[in-house]
Amino acid sequence: MKYRFMLFLALTQFVWATPSVSATELNATETPITGTNYQSPYCGCCKDWVKHMADNGFKLDVVFEENLTPIKIDKGIRPEYASCHTAVIEGYTFEGHVPAEDIQRFLKEKPANFIGLAVGGMPMGSPGMEYGDQKDAYDVLAFDKDGNTQIWARHNRVQ
Repeated sequence: MKYRFMLFLALTQFVWATPSVSATELNATETPITGTNYQSPYCGCCKDWVKHMADNGFKLDVVFEENLTPIKIDKGIRPEYASCHTAVIEGYTFEGHVPAEDIQRFLKEKPANFIGLAVGGMPMGSPGMEYGDQKDAYDVLAFDKDGNTQIWARHNRVQ
């Protein structure tokens, strides 16, 4: 009986002494996906979107620009799907509040006919726009160099 009790104590000490590793620590050992986000120096939701991206394995350098229009034109962003910030990651363009999961899927699949993804405007409930309980339905559009689009993902839709 005494032997079992001592074994129990020894095992308990081993379990308590074993360090636990959080998901954040595990992700810290992975190499982040890097890129650049062009944004206004006055935009708070852009900062929140960059944080969302960092929380999902991306490391974005931030470049503040007073006038983003030339960058958007250069990267193939049409006015109908423009938003407040433009990111360039692995040679692709990501416009607006695109969820990290959609970008990860895009980078994995690397669709040959598209040059990026866009969320036009600033829909409430999209990453970086989580203010209050409002969650607007929105689409993530894949776009090509000619401005053609296709729905890549849908979010906040009632099933």
